[in-house]
Amino acid sequence: MSSKWKITVPGSTANLGPGFDSVGLGLSLYLNLTVSLAEEWEFIHTGLHVPTDTTVENHLIYQIANKVAAKFNQTLPACRVEMTSELPLARGLGSSAAAIVGAVELANVVCGLELSLQDKLNISSQIEGHPDNATASVLGGLTVSAMDEEGIVDTVHIPRLDASFVVYIPDVELKTAEARSVLPDQFDRSYAVRASANANMLAAALMVKDYERLGRYMEQDLFHEPFRAKLIPAYDEIRNAAKQAGAYGTALSGAGPTLISLISNDSAAQFLAKMNEAFPNHTILLTKAAPAGVTVQALHEK
Repeated sequence: MSSKWKITVPGSTANLGPGFDSVGLGLSLYLNLTVSLAEEWEFIHTGLHVPTDTTVENHLIYQIANKVAAKFNQTLPACRVEMTSELPLARGLGSSAAAIVGAVELANVVCGLELSLQDKLNISSQIEGHPDNATASVLGGLTVSAMDEEGIVDTVHIPRLDASFVVYIPDVELKTAEARSVLPDQFDRSYAVRASANANMLAAALMVKDYERLGRYMEQDLFHEPFRAKLIPAYDEIRNAAKQAGAYGTALSGAGPTLISLISNDSAAQFLAKMNEAFPNHTILLTKAAPAGVTVQALHEK
């Protein structure tokens, strides 16, 4: 058995327009954990997008890994964890889900749990509370998922999309709890029918890879974007500018405040240049659907 591993987890965007809490997309932006068995616990954070005010005991990865080990009646051994991330915290790019998926994998490898893929989908989604981000980080590509009352996840996985994505990251955080607080408690029947129909059309467009129609329905969410838009910097300006620059569609990434545009591969460079010029106060990144989900590589000690 190895005593050192590299765990790589893609970030994700969730909701994807009207696919509220069910449609997730793994992004080629990554959380990396280098895990070594050690005498005592230690986290080494490198780079910008990592926690700065955490102890071992309140570290999300430590807490989740402990919970997973205990679930299978195992004791989690002490580890040295070197952590880097391309996922800014509380921006709607799945940083917490990636940490959860990484922690599940950490417990899996150091405790020899031999979790199945379904185990990983179920456990990470149960901890996250919904399956969109978690399944996208476990599997990569695009996922359409449902989770039943017992926490069992059913996922349709679309590994590849022949399109690119641009994310617009503002220099502000938006906690999921705050974003959830502005949502209504209920919808009337006719409103719910329209919202569900838009979500169904989004899923159908995904299946047949009709990107123009997919982009159109990305912008027709009724479940959450109308209520969260006021919390998002430059929400209308970015959507309008992206449309004029040739995007198929633009939507909130997760709960926000990041927005994400679906664009053609051929237009990517020109589109990115236009949006960088128009929104200099945002960090704007070109990315693709992650070609794989969470991966583990056993490393040889030097």
